[in-house]
Amino acid sequence: MNWITNYVRPRINSIFSRRETPDNLWTKCDECGTMLFHRELSDNLNVCTNCDHHMAITPRDRFTALFDGGVFTQVAVPAPVADPLQFRDQKRYPDRMRAAQKATGEDEAMLVATGEIGRTPIVAAAQDFSFMAGSMGMYVGNAIIAAAQEAVKLKRPLVLFSAAGGARMQEGILSLMQMPRTTVAVQMLKEANLPYIVVLTHPTTGGVTASYAMLGDVHIAEPNALICFAGPRVIEQTIREKLPEGFQRAEYLLDHGMLDRVTNRTEMRDELIGIIRMLMGLPPAVKGDLPAPDPVADAPTDVPGKPQE
Repeated sequence: MNWITNYVRPRINSIFSRRETPDNLWTKCDECGTMLFHRELSDNLNVCTNCDHHMAITPRDRFTALFDGGVFTQVAVPAPVADPLQFRDQKRYPDRMRAAQKATGEDEAMLVATGEIGRTPIVAAAQDFSFMAGSMGMYVGNAIIAAAQEAVKLKRPLVLFSAAGGARMQEGILSLMQMPRTTVAVQMLKEANLPYIVVLTHPTTGGVTASYAMLGDVHIAEPNALICFAGPRVIEQTIREKLPEGFQRAEYLLDHGMLDRVTNRTEMRDELIGIIRMLMGLPPAVKGDLPAPDPVADAPTDVPGKPQE
């Protein structure tokens, strides 16, 4: 045994066997700059544990946290005509679509699913802002119609999570046509006496705000979400005045009567369970995994004044 065996060889082996640290273990909060460990951030539903800033969350991650046991069934959405206008800007529209699909792992900007929350069956739809800014194109219109039809067929309420930069310019007038189409879909729910609850997340803007996002029976927003038709910069440039602090944010809209609630994402599931069961005429949800007790079966048998059998 010598110094080569005792020191050099182990040293060389340790150098070549070192594992590289992944780059995605930490996330910096956009609001306060705190470095957040990925597991801690994921467990808190992408809400900063330091300043409560709500970061973006994908529809699948949202549904996993929303539905009982993270179990849900995806609803098929009819695929629209691809690139109907043969649109091209800096890139061809199909190239942009392929890039978005590769980056997000999703086919389009909206996911529709069925499942139970607090043992209450619902249909849910959620937009993915990371997919071309969650823009409303023909697919999103088809998705909302499919969600409404599924809700009517199953007699379930529809919960929609909006997040969009507006209509998809690559589809031109065809994207704007989704505004009346989705309005008709919402009317289907109203005629069937089924609740339609909208959760507005950051940001919800443009034609989405001007259609299905503001047609709900109940409107809930996540804290500090930007909710508007035209953005604050456009308004300031138009009226040439400085806008009030927090203008078009969720808390400002709540104070001015445009929203019913502003609820933290970590509390959203319990909030939705309570509202849905109340609107559906159901008793309050039972905490835990046991079903509600049967009042007849659990009634006392030793009634005073009555002889025991």
